[in-house]
Amino acid sequence: MTTTIARAKATAPEAAPPGDVVPDLGPAPETDAAPKDEATTNDILIICESGDLERTWATTILASSAAASGMNVSIFFTFWGFFPLVKPGVRITGENWMQRMLSVMNRPGIDHLKLSRLNFLGMGPWMMKKLAKRYGVAQPGELLEMAQALGVRLIPCQMSMDMMGLKREDLIEGLEEPAGAATVLQMISRGAAPIFI
Repeated sequence: MTTTIARAKATAPEAAPPGDVVPDLGPAPETDAAPKDEATTNDILIICESGDLERTWATTILASSAAASGMNVSIFFTFWGFFPLVKPGVRITGENWMQRMLSVMNRPGIDHLKLSRLNFLGMGPWMMKKLAKRYGVAQPGELLEMAQALGVRLIPCQMSMDMMGLKREDLIEGLEEPAGAATVLQMISRGAAPIFI
């Protein structure tokens, strides 16, 4: 018993000597608080690099939904993902035979997109659009217009325009100035959350 009391006294914290003032340090800091330098952003950057129907559909659904919820959305269209920005009435694009051949083999325009799988010479996209109409799902073209109305920035890739021989008059209205990889990287470095589709 005496030994237990002696151990308790030895481990107990020493009281401040009489007359000493103990400073009030205030409440303990919250350990779960976010660091002050942690960046918070409401920006989304969707990188559309595929011209497939289902991926373009997903791009326009995500963009319009995010913009409707108050987020700042930008879409960067590059490589085959660039073709949905071509005006519906434009058929053959390019300045040399290779560019023109590419537009013949892969017709530009958001109304002429193919499925990445089960395309079946156009039967697959036809069935997908029929099902979308039956179940009240907006078409990619409608969603793209909705996204523009909600303030989504549509950014064409300058490199893709040059490679495929596309000009501004070939493209739909309301696009941002063409940009490149440096612009995309700068947007990401400033906090925009990248989504690759």
